[in-house]
Amino acid sequence: MRVVVGGGTGFVGRALTQLLRSRGHEVTHISRQGGKDRISWEELSHSGLPLCDAVVNLAGENVLNPFCRWNDAFCREVISSRVETTKTLAKAIADAEQPPHAWVLVTGVGYYRPSPTAEYTEDSPGGDFDFFSRLVSSWEAAALTPGSPARGVVVRSGIVCHALESEHLQGILNGVAPSSPYTSNGTFAQELAAALGRPALLPVPAWAVRAVFGAERAVMLLEGQRVVPKHTLESGYHFIFPDLSGALKDIVA
Repeated sequence: MRVVVGGGTGFVGRALTQLLRSRGHEVTHISRQGGKDRISWEELSHSGLPLCDAVVNLAGENVLNPFCRWNDAFCREVISSRVETTKTLAKAIADAEQPPHAWVLVTGVGYYRPSPTAEYTEDSPGGDFDFFSRLVSSWEAAALTPGSPARGVVVRSGIVCHALESEHLQGILNGVAPSSPYTSNGTFAQELAAALGRPALLPVPAWAVRAVFGAERAVMLLEGQRVVPKHTLESGYHFIFPDLSGALKDIVA
């Protein structure tokens, strides 16, 4: 397929691009600047959607960017970066002479690394997993508040590819691994420490998380959602690592 990916140069976008190309698909990115295999958002608005079979939108400001204060301006940027890019793509699809047959919108916040090949790994650094693993491997804290939140192990690249390649698939596909929908930070820390052969000693206090991210964003890390991927499993998607322990051991290995 010919796939156009909004936000394809970002964290998840790079993993998805690698996966799609490894499966023989052509990928064109939409980003701030044009270039090889890439068009700009401005070019998309003026010239329309390139001929393609599928469109994915991953664009959006990083909600958990610790270098940006959680104020009105940043909130507007978070919303605008998602809503406006989605509107632009939706209009381009509606105006296309030959519209794509698949349209995937990725929403929500993922806490663990997506993977082009093995669900939970990616060559490039980044993401919450790196934060935890650096802490544990240096014999320091690995958890936030020990009892909460319920943290799903998020998988995105493989599910997006599955959605694109599956005919007549519609609706919401949750990317939480089926055996780990209720994993607390404390449990995550213990599992990661065990995989690394290190102790998980000192939990990071909630006040420190609020100090770094602000009260509203800290909710995403200190509280959780209990999500089960019912529709994802019913659609025929196979999780390579359905449980946290196996995923972490594969990453560490």
